[in-house]
Amino acid sequence: MAEPRRFGRYDITTIIDGVYRAPIDHLHHASSPALRDGAVAASQVPTIDMDVNFFVLSGPDGITLVDAGTGPHWGPELGLGWAALETAGVGRSDVRRVLITHLHGDHALGLFGEAGRYFPEAEIIVPEADLAFFTDAALKETVPTYRRGGFEIAARLVETYGDRVRAMPEGPVADGIEMVSMPGHSPGHSGYLIGEGAEKLLLWGDLVHAPGLQLDDPDFCFIYDSDAAQGAASRRRIFVRASEEGWIASGGHVTGFVRMEKAGTRWRFVPA
Repeated sequence: MAEPRRFGRYDITTIIDGVYRAPIDHLHHASSPALRDGAVAASQVPTIDMDVNFFVLSGPDGITLVDAGTGPHWGPELGLGWAALETAGVGRSDVRRVLITHLHGDHALGLFGEAGRYFPEAEIIVPEADLAFFTDAALKETVPTYRRGGFEIAARLVETYGDRVRAMPEGPVADGIEMVSMPGHSPGHSGYLIGEGAEKLLLWGDLVHAPGLQLDDPDFCFIYDSDAAQGAASRRRIFVRASEEGWIASGGHVTGFVRMEKAGTRWRFVPA
């Protein structure tokens, strides 16, 4: 667990929930199967390993989380975030709200304990396009089996948290926090822009899973994306915007805090 950093009115701490090992054959490319196949063939390892993070925002109105990790639901290499919160002195009832970037398991399953709400006092804010999509039973049948987890999570969320769930559009969601739409990984996938003035932090969820590939070619993605081309377009747009605005960034699968810098036709992370 890293030391907190201050953005606007919030001290922000990264919580590492564990490591996800994405099988290399789950790699995808939005425009070129040949480039995908070449990257898979060139890989020297069977998986692309990535941190799974969520974030604690400590502010004047208490504790806010951005995402919630996996809880105990994805095996022993994950689900470390609950213990990390305890170590940081954050009790379950201390959490006033959770801002969900999208309804995938490594971001939302940590909301659920064995006996219902893991965060009993929390309001859960979800991008409205994600909640609308994943609560539509008819749409579930149009989605490949390996991308149906969001439907189960959405149903469990509504059942468990009831009227504490708030579906919200892009724009302000709390004092000094703005939801920024970046669809493609999921229909409503979003990030949260935090702070005021010159220095702001964008927590961009799953905009980037594999920097070694996606900074050189934003069309690289994984089969988990609901719309690979839309996801690639969101990556390009957010990379440009973050660079032009001077934002610092991090996310569900980014190590540390970075700035975006253009390097010819490619991008790179500069540690912030």
